[in-house]
Amino acid sequence: MSDSTQPYRVLARKYRPRNFRELIGQDAMVQTLGNAIKRGRLAHAFLMTGVRGVGKTSTARLIAKALNCIGPDGQGGPTIDPCGLCDPCVAIAEGRHIDVIEMDAASHTGVDDVREIIEAVRYAAVSARYKVYIIDEVHMLSKNAFNALLKTLEEPPEHVKFLFATTEVNKVPVTVLSRCQRFDLRRISAEKLTAHFTHVTDAEGVRAEPAALSLIAQAAEGSARDGLSILDQAIAHADLDQGEPLVTAAQVRDMLGLSDRGTVRRVLGLLLAGDAPALLATVREQHDLGVEPLALMRGLLEIVHAITVTKAGRGGDDPAQSAEEREALADWAAGLSFAALHRLWQLLLKGHDEVANAVLPLEACEMALLRAVHAATLPDPAELARLLRDGGSVMPPSASATAPVAAPADPSASPSTRQTMSAPPSFADLVTLLAKSGAALLANSLHDEAGLIRYAPPELVIATRRPIDLKDLTTRLNAATGMAWAVSLGEGPGEPTLWDQEKAAEDSARQAILSTPIVSAAMAAFPQAELLPQGDNEEWSASA
Repeated sequence: MSDSTQPYRVLARKYRPRNFRELIGQDAMVQTLGNAIKRGRLAHAFLMTGVRGVGKTSTARLIAKALNCIGPDGQGGPTIDPCGLCDPCVAIAEGRHIDVIEMDAASHTGVDDVREIIEAVRYAAVSARYKVYIIDEVHMLSKNAFNALLKTLEEPPEHVKFLFATTEVNKVPVTVLSRCQRFDLRRISAEKLTAHFTHVTDAEGVRAEPAALSLIAQAAEGSARDGLSILDQAIAHADLDQGEPLVTAAQVRDMLGLSDRGTVRRVLGLLLAGDAPALLATVREQHDLGVEPLALMRGLLEIVHAITVTKAGRGGDDPAQSAEEREALADWAAGLSFAALHRLWQLLLKGHDEVANAVLPLEACEMALLRAVHAATLPDPAELARLLRDGGSVMPPSASATAPVAAPADPSASPSTRQTMSAPPSFADLVTLLAKSGAALLANSLHDEAGLIRYAPPELVIATRRPIDLKDLTTRLNAATGMAWAVSLGEGPGEPTLWDQEKAAEDSARQAILSTPIVSAAMAAFPQAELLPQGDNEEWSASA
C-alpha cells in the first residue's frame, strides 16, 4: 500500500505506462516506432488516434522520452527503450521539461495560439535533442488555426517534432493527415485489461475475484483509463475483509447496475416462452435490485448475439462464459433459426434505442419486451403465406415460429425444453416446410434423393441415393417444427423419391392425354407435333 503521508493518486494516473513495454495492446505501433528509431527514419509529425483511454497522450510522452533519452551515462541516443533515469526522461515524466511543450487544443483553438508555436519553432531546443510539441485533442483547432499550421507542419526545422492526439480523426483536415505519420491505437481486449487489473490489484495489496475484474474489463469497453477508474471505485466500494479490501463480482454488479448473466438468460427464456406475467415480474425485480433497464436490454442483446455466433460456428471463444452458459447457448442455437434470431435482434435493438431515449425507462423496457413476446407468436412471412394458401389460421394458438425454444425460468435447469407444434401431415409437406424455413439445399436433397421408409412424427426413416448429413437434418427439423426429431437411415430402397413420384405422375398425365381419340388423331395428322406443358400448373397442350 502507498505511504499514507503522500497525497492519493488515482489509479488511472498512478499506472500510466512509463515505457513502451507497459503500453497495453499496441504492439504493432511499438514495433513500427522501434524500427524507425533504429533505422533513423523518424517522421517529423505523428498522429495518434483511437477511442478514449487507449494511451494516445501517454504514447506521445513516451515518444518524446524515446527521442530525447541520453541514457544513464549521458551518451545514449534515441531509443525505443528509454532509460527513465536520465534528466530528460525524468523531466518529461514529471511534465516539466522546457523543450517538451504540451498544449490542449480544446482550450487553445485559435490562430493566435498556433502563431505562438510557429514563431517558437525557429529557435533550437534549450537542452534536449528535439523540441517536441504535443497537441492533445487536435481536432478542436479551428479551420484557420489548421491552415496556419500547415506550412510549418510540412517543413518544420530538423530539431522539431509534432505529436498530435485525437479521438475524432474524421474532424482533422485531410491536408493535416497527409503531413503526419498516423497510428491508430486499438481498443484493448477484455482479456488484456483483466490481466492488467490483476497486476494493479496485486501491487495495491487488494484482493479481487477474477469474475469481478472480468466485469470491470467488459464495462471499460477497451479503455484502460475507464477500467482503472471503475476499479478505483470498486476498491472504495468493497468491504474490508481481514483489514484488506475484497472486490467481489456481486459488489461490482451492484455498483455498475448490471444484471448477472444467469438472470439475463432467465429473462430471455421467459421471453421465448411467451410468459408475459413472469417476464414483467422479473424485470420489476431486477429494477428494484438496482439494475438499469438499459443494462438489461443490453444484456439481452449480448446473449442473442452470442447465440447467433454460436449457431454460425464461432461460439465458445469467450473465457468469461461458464460451462453452463456455453451449454445454454449451444442448445438455443440448435433450436432457433437464423431468421428467428435476426428478428429477435431487431426487436431488442429497437427496444434498446427506445429505452435509451425514454422519459420512463422501466416502462419503455417492459413495453419493448412485451412487443417481442407478442411478435414472437406471429408466423414469419413464409409460414403466413402457407397458412393463407391452405386456409388455416394466421394466429397459432401457442406456437411460435420465431421462438420454438423456451428456456425454463430457472437458469440452472436445462434450456432444452421446447414448445411443440403439429407436424406436417406428410413427408412431402415436411420437405416443403423445410425449404421455407431456410434449408432449401437440404430440402432439395430430400426431394430428389431420399426414399421414404417410415414417417411417424417425430420419427423419420429414409433411404438415400447419396449421403445426407443426418445431424444437420435433425437440427433443421427441430428448428422448423419445434419437435425433437429422430432421423435415421433404414434398410431397403424405400418409396420412390418425391422427384420420381412427380415424374411418374407427369408421365401418366401425358400418356392419358395422348391416348384420347382427338389427340391421337391430331398426332397422326401432324407427326411433327409435340405435347408440351403449359402454364404454372403444367397443363398439357399440343403444339406443332
